[in-house]
Parts: sequence; structure tokens; C-alpha cells
Amino acid sequence: MRYSNYFRIAILSLLTSCSSGNYKEIPTFTVSLKNFENYIVLDGFAAPVKTTSVVCPSGVGGIIAYLVEDGAFVNAGDTVCRIENEQLQTSYESMLFSLDSEKARLNKTKAELDLQYALLQAQVENNDASTKIGQLDSLQLIYSPPNIRRIKELELEKLDIQKKQFDKKLTALDMTNKLEIRKMELQVQRMTTQIESIKTRLDAMIIVSPQDGIVLRANSPMTGSKFRTGDQEYSNMPVVELPELSTMKVLMKAFETEFKQINMGDSVLFTFDAMPGNMAYGKITMKAPVGTPHKWGSKVKFFDIEASVDSAIVLPAPGYTANCRVILKEIKDALVIPQVAIFDEDSIKIVYARNRRGFEMRQITTGVSSSKETVITSGLDEDDVVSLIRPSHSFIKNKVFLPTDSIKNDI
Repeated sequence: MRYSNYFRIAILSLLTSCSSGNYKEIPTFTVSLKNFENYIVLDGFAAPVKTTSVVCPSGVGGIIAYLVEDGAFVNAGDTVCRIENEQLQTSYESMLFSLDSEKARLNKTKAELDLQYALLQAQVENNDASTKIGQLDSLQLIYSPPNIRRIKELELEKLDIQKKQFDKKLTALDMTNKLEIRKMELQVQRMTTQIESIKTRLDAMIIVSPQDGIVLRANSPMTGSKFRTGDQEYSNMPVVELPELSTMKVLMKAFETEFKQINMGDSVLFTFDAMPGNMAYGKITMKAPVGTPHKWGSKVKFFDIEASVDSAIVLPAPGYTANCRVILKEIKDALVIPQVAIFDEDSIKIVYARNRRGFEMRQITTGVSSSKETVITSGLDEDDVVSLIRPSHSFIKNKVFLPTDSIKNDI
């Protein structure tokens, strides 16, 4: 805040000095040793390093009928999402009805075939009885006329032929019954398997938490925002996430100009809007190689950046917004002055250092700089006082230049 008001103070002081003619009223800055920092401030938000994604099971999809609230705590086995699929539910109910009908038809067919088999079996038994009676009668015909004996013999032959026919029909009917029943039983088995498969899918539409933890709703790829009740959910798509809160990171976005200045391993200081007084520290751990357009058709791109949270007073919760101060360069105990105190004069850099009589124009060399400050490598000493504006010529009493062999190239 001090340096951001230099320009305003300089203008006001310039007007005052011009009217009063007193060089002591010109705004100045006292040179001192301090830690120099060149940094960029980015917005970000806290996110867990590790998460367990709870996904919509394979082969399951539909409309979200229930979804646990974002940030709620759940126990293992608690329902976190319930999906409805009207078409699948209708198919399930229809197949249940068809299965009941098929089972009833199977039972009816079994009864009819059993009846046919019983009737034919009765005819076989009746034929056996008639044959035995005929055989008893034939013993009494030893002394009967030949023609009568012949008639009885023919009747026995007829009964024997009928018995063979009944045996063949009985065998054929038994085989036919078994094939027909087996065919219907296979149909019932196929329908049962299909129903069990659909029931498994319907049961999978009730999604439960695999562990205890805080739930965060996943983002919908269609809307780009978090899932809500009524949204479409597809197979293998994340529904909610269970973050591991023991380790956190911060996700940031930077414009291309900022992105190019940031390096892997740069230190970051975090503060959090929802946690006043809390601070955390970390380092840049990831820079996305490809940017994403700021909006559709825009040439302005954002680049994703990740930073670790290595230490914190209190770890932030997932989703907390963060103010991220990325330290690009840091120098301990350096001579640092405001940028506004440095002027260009005939291709050299100068400052106006105050003395007892006024100011002297003094050549300097500079090191690294930020948008507000610059490190002085030579030409100034601690406790020197420099002007924040260019003094009038009447106040400049001397000029001091650095020896040629002592001048270092500006960085």
C-alpha cells in the first residue's frame, strides 16, 4: 500500500515544492536492507490430493432421483445417489409378468402331458389284462374245435400287436413330453437369467459409499457444474468423490504472461477467505502444457497450475477459495528502492540522493526487479535517502558517476 501511493504523493509534493522552493519537501525514500520479493498473485481453491471416486456402475444409466448434499458426512454403506431408468424398470416389470405366464404355461403343459401319459398307460395296462385273460381262456380250448382255437389265437396275436403299439406310443410320448418340458424349462431359465441381470442393474442404481468421509458432488461433463437431482447420469461416470483430507493442494489458473514467469518449485503463500488469519505454504508442483480458451472462440488462454500445501496453521477444506502469492524471486538482505525513484539519463540509470545542500544525481546499477521495486547492486548505501520524483535543476548540486570498471550490467 505504501508504494502504491507513491505517484499520488509525488504529484502533490511536486506542486508543493514548486510553490515553496524547499527541497526538503520533496518526497523521499530511505534506503535499507530488506528481503526482496517478486511475486504474482493468483486466485485458486483448495482440493484434496487423493480422492475416491464413486462412479455410476457399468451398464447403468438414467436420471438422478436423489443425490447426497455437497459436503455431507457419510458412513460406509450409506446411500449417496439413486438413479431411475423408467425404460429399464418397465422392461423389468414386463419380464416378471412374462415369466409368471411362462411358468403357468409350463405347469399346465406338464399336467396335460401327464394326463396323456396316464391315459396311454391305462390302455397299456388294459391290454396286458386282456392278454392274460385270453391266455387263460386258451388253456381251456385244448379240447375245443380247431376253428374256435384259431379265433382265440388270432385274438391273442391282436392283443400282442396292440401291446407293441402301445409300448411304442408310450416311449414316444415319454420322449416328446421330456423334450417339450425341457424346452419350456430352458425358456423359463433364460427369462429368469435376464430378469436377474436387470434386477442387478436396478439394484446398482442405488449407489452407496464405500467408506466414511465427506462427500463432494462430481462435475457433470454436460453442464460443467456439479451434478444435481434431475441430471442425466451415464455408465462409469463419477457421481461423487470422497476426498482424503490429510493432504491438500491448491488449483490455480493463470494467463499466459503470468504462466511463463512461474517455474516449477516456486514457493507459494496461501491465505483463505473463509479462514481469516490462517496461512499455508507450498510449492508449484504442476504446470499444464496446454492452455484452455478463456471462452469459446477467444484467443486468450488460461493455464492450469497446481501447488502443494506443505504446511498450514489449519488445513483448508476442499473448495475453499485461496489467495495465492507465487514468489518468483526472493533475495535476502538486499538494498531495495521503489521503481519510481529510478530514472534514465543518457542510457544510464540514476537516482537523486539527498545531501545537506539538496540532491546529487548518482549513477546506479540494478539487479532483479518487480513491478514496484528494484534491487540496487551498486551506487547506493544503506540509509541513503533518494527522491521519488525528479527534482528541479536548482536542487541538483552534484553528479556522481560509477567507475567504469565497477559498473555491472543490469539484470
